[in-house]
Amino acid sequence: MLKTQSILFTLCLLIGCSGSELTSAKVESPIDANAVTASPQLSVTDDAGGAGSSQAFVPVKLTSQHLPNPVQLHPKVISGGLPEDDAAFQELADLGVKTVISVDGMTPDVTTAAKHGLRYVHLPHGYDGIPEQRIKELAKAVRDLEGPIYIHCHHGKHRSPAAASVACVSAGLIPARLAVPILELAGTNPGYKGLYEAAQQATAFDKALLNELQVEFKEVQKIPPMAEAMVHLSHADEHLKLIAAANWKSPENHPDLVPAHEALLMREIFTEMLRTDEVARQPEEFRKWLQDSEADAQQLEAELKAWITDQNVASPLARLTELSAKISANCKACHQKYRDVPPGERQLSSE
Repeated sequence: MLKTQSILFTLCLLIGCSGSELTSAKVESPIDANAVTASPQLSVTDDAGGAGSSQAFVPVKLTSQHLPNPVQLHPKVISGGLPEDDAAFQELADLGVKTVISVDGMTPDVTTAAKHGLRYVHLPHGYDGIPEQRIKELAKAVRDLEGPIYIHCHHGKHRSPAAASVACVSAGLIPARLAVPILELAGTNPGYKGLYEAAQQATAFDKALLNELQVEFKEVQKIPPMAEAMVHLSHADEHLKLIAAANWKSPENHPDLVPAHEALLMREIFTEMLRTDEVARQPEEFRKWLQDSEADAQQLEAELKAWITDQNVASPLARLTELSAKISANCKACHQKYRDVPPGERQLSSE
């Protein structure tokens, strides 16, 4: 549960259509008062229930034991990172959260959420921005679904604060001038130009538009194969970083991560991607990055196997770090050119 310490921020203020209460939370860093022009406190109106109620509110960054990078945007909406286990879902339940919205490509853990009385809704989007239809769906979700609502991506730093801020602006819960400062508060990388553009362009929708909008809020959405592969690749990369931090051994707190096996899993993702027609249609530079990373991952696996099975092999730590760094560099270069830019600047083929 979020810790109650020296500064208390009471979050039990007529939250949307749920009437639920949020536990008091520690304010880690309030949003820059300059971002709200004349007044550092906002009068935010709850429009979900019809009559609504106003309450002064300042978006704040919270501290948590189990939820990555939580940011409270509005009495009804929190942005943050992936709830990975029972403890995280229990913390959400203790906070009074009723609905969890994932904007990540990863398949939501619907079973664990349900065990804690939480509804899951899957509305994924990329790092390149938020499509207009998805913005409408997010706005209707934060306005109409039972709250409090927790919106998350994987790390809670980029896609979820963007989705949450744009949704809250579009639903009329917060003023448009706060959208970009909320991204800055959450630590969203300025390199994600599409996310910042979505925040900059966000405006409140007409209530009639959201009233008429028909949305089937699904627990799990099917995503394109390459996007799904990228999700798995991201997790494989995180696992290898944990292993690298443990001097290329299984981390003490993650004994299930076997170094050579994790390298194998990463290599298989690159191999399977290269077999797809979708990748075959992409620019040569894109395919070359995947091919080089596949070869480096295969070499990484071989080096790890040799080191573990033959005690006479000299420590390959420098070589392992070099191979890992090359894979990460390829991923970063590819993301910057093809993944993180707005749709109008994207060079990948969708045919």
